Amino acid sequence: MSHKIIRKEKLSAENFLFEIEARNVSERFKAGQFVIIRLHDSGERIPLTVAEVNPDRGTVTLIFQVVGKTTAEMSRLNMGDSLANCVGPLGNPTHVDKFGRVICVGGGTGIACIYPIVKALATSGNKVLSILGARTKSLLLLETEMRSYCVGTYITTDDGSKGRKGFVTDVLAELIEEYAETDGVQRVFAIGPPLMMKKVAEVTRPFDIPTIVSLNTIMIDGTGMCGSCRVFIDGKMKLACIDGPEFDAHKVNFDDVISRLSMFKEKETKAMNEFLKKKGGQKE
Repeated sequence: MSHKIIRKEKLSAENFLFEIEARNVSERFKAGQFVIIRLHDSGERIPLTVAEVNPDRGTVTLIFQVVGKTTAEMSRLNMGDSLANCVGPLGNPTHVDKFGRVICVGGGTGIACIYPIVKALATSGNKVLSILGARTKSLLLLETEMRSYCVGTYITTDDGSKGRKGFVTDVLAELIEEYAETDGVQRVFAIGPPLMMKKVAEVTRPFDIPTIVSLNTIMIDGTGMCGSCRVFIDGKMKLACIDGPEFDAHKVNFDDVISRLSMFKEKETKAMNEFLKKKGGQKE
C-alpha cells in the first residue's frame, strides 16, 4: 500500500515536512510512538517520529532532516508522489499522567519528536515548560506550536541567532534551581542528539527528577527481529523498538548509544556522495 504525499514544506535548508496518507497509523497513533518508512521497493527502512496526526483526514505529518542518502532522496519527492511503506505505529507510547510541572527539552529534529508528547502532557493537565535548542535560528522547529501548549517556552541556539546563546542544559539547570524553592519539577522529557540527552540526565540526576529520553538508535525492522537497535539500560540489554523507544535516562548507557550510531558512518558517507554525484551534487 503506497502513501501519497499531500503536503510538502521546506522548513529550512535541512528540514522538511511531509503530510502523507496513512489512515491506519493516524487512527492508532499515540504520543511517543514512531513509524518506519521505505521510499520504494529497493529502498532502506528508516524510523521517523510522527509530529502530528489527523485521523479525520487519515494523514500523518513527518518532519525529517537530510542527514543521509535516504533522507536526501526523500527530500526530492513532491506532492502527489508516494512512499512505498509507512509501517506503524511502532514502539510503546509515552506514559502520560498528571505529574504536575514538567519540562520538555527538544534539540534539533528532536523538537518535532517531543511535540506530540508536549500536547499530550498539556491536555492531561500538566504545567508544561519547553526548552528548544538548535544550531541556528533557521533550524528551529515548531516554536509557535510549542508555545500554544506550554506555560513557558525557552529558546537556545549555538550561535546566538535567536534566544539565548548556549545549550538547553544551561536553561534546564536554572529552571530546576528556580522551582526547587517552591513545588519543584516532577518530570523531565528530553529528545535530541544522544550527547544532549546524556547531559540532560546529568543535570537532573542530583535532584532525583524522573527523566525520560527517546533513543534514536540504528533500526531496521522495528519489530525486535534484527537486534540492531539494542541498548543497555541499567546494564541489561533492551531493544529500542519494542522495549522503548523511551527509557529512564538515568539508566541509559549513553556512551554505548553514541558509539553504535557511528558504526556505519563511512558507508553512509559513501552512499550519500554517490547519490549526490548521480543527482547533480545538490541537496534539495
